[in-house]
Amino acid sequence: MAAPRPRRPLLPASTLTLENPVPYVTLDAARPVRMWADPDQVEPQALDQIRNVAALPWVEGIAVMPDVHLGYGATVGSVIAMRDAVSPSAVGVDIGCGMSAVKTTLTASQLPDDLGRLRSSVEAHIPVGFNWRDEPVDVSTPGFWNHLKELPTPIAAMSDRARRQMGTLGGGNHFLEVCLDDDGTVWLMLHSGSRGIGKEIAEHHMAIARDLPHNQDLPDRDLAVFVTGTPEMDAYRRDLFWAQDYARANRDLMLGMFIGIVWKQFPQARFEAPISCHHNYVAEEHHHGQDLLVTRKGAIRAGAGDLGIIPGSMGTGSYIVRGLGNPAAYDSASHGAGRRMSRGAARRQFTAEDLAEQTRGVECRKDAGVVDEIPAAYKDIDAVMAQQTDLVKVVAHLKQVVCVKG
Repeated sequence: MAAPRPRRPLLPASTLTLENPVPYVTLDAARPVRMWADPDQVEPQALDQIRNVAALPWVEGIAVMPDVHLGYGATVGSVIAMRDAVSPSAVGVDIGCGMSAVKTTLTASQLPDDLGRLRSSVEAHIPVGFNWRDEPVDVSTPGFWNHLKELPTPIAAMSDRARRQMGTLGGGNHFLEVCLDDDGTVWLMLHSGSRGIGKEIAEHHMAIARDLPHNQDLPDRDLAVFVTGTPEMDAYRRDLFWAQDYARANRDLMLGMFIGIVWKQFPQARFEAPISCHHNYVAEEHHHGQDLLVTRKGAIRAGAGDLGIIPGSMGTGSYIVRGLGNPAAYDSASHGAGRRMSRGAARRQFTAEDLAEQTRGVECRKDAGVVDEIPAAYKDIDAVMAQQTDLVKVVAHLKQVVCVKG
């Protein structure tokens, strides 16, 4: 057996300061891979995925976040910087998935002891899971829906569904939450994406990419790319950026509805400017003297001064952060705690009784249908934050008191 490759150890949490930050470690790969995670704590299959991405000739470098875990094609928790190329599977199927949050003037003392009425009102007004709206809710951007007519026919046929899913939560790990910060101030927060239309756009372009001649000899065909200057790339970029706009508009609408629900019950409340960030998306950015296409799959932009949101699980809390603009990470940070086990494994290992225990004090679903979202299925959010003190500065620590899931 070959001797293990030497690597720089992570510092213990007690030594973490901005002057002495957690050092990233490097992974032996074809292109530079900088990791804010301990490789010994990452699944071997995920490390293989990272090396496969690094082997793509278009890759400039990869930054691996502390919440990294196995994904489809590329790991969740990856920042992939490419020259003149992008891999649709590295972006993922929930294009533009992300977070929004708003601070209110309400305090914990103004909330009722029983938060069930507030939770029920949110569930009654914002469709969750597979539910759609009976009537579409329009967006304010002029001509926004015109792009649907330009999509391939099978996707364009979903236009009515896409309109009626605008302003809806979806299922899985998406949520709406009422949270308290450490001072007892109330925040509203939500996590959602581009719903069915984003998934259809992603899968359509993934299938096209896999059949292109330049993708036939890749280490993993799921990493098929589009390259600049081709009609396939032009079509993908148009659809991709529209889906990212759809996801942001979806969050904006829901946050507005959420604010309205809370304001109706607490008319004295006032609301600050919202914070919003994608964490599954592509951006055109300039790093290390190059114009690059940066894919953040399970990562947020954390440029100097950027406000971002890093959620934990439905029972553990979240963080509002300000980016430090670390160039080694392509100005990025983690998107959350990251799963430590699959949904199937969580359902096999835990029960509804376990979920009720781990979400004690949170007004939320506690049935078998959401056991796969149990806090124990996720990594320790505080440990994840301790591994990225050179990427972000904490602005606020939030703990949910209401959590609505699909």
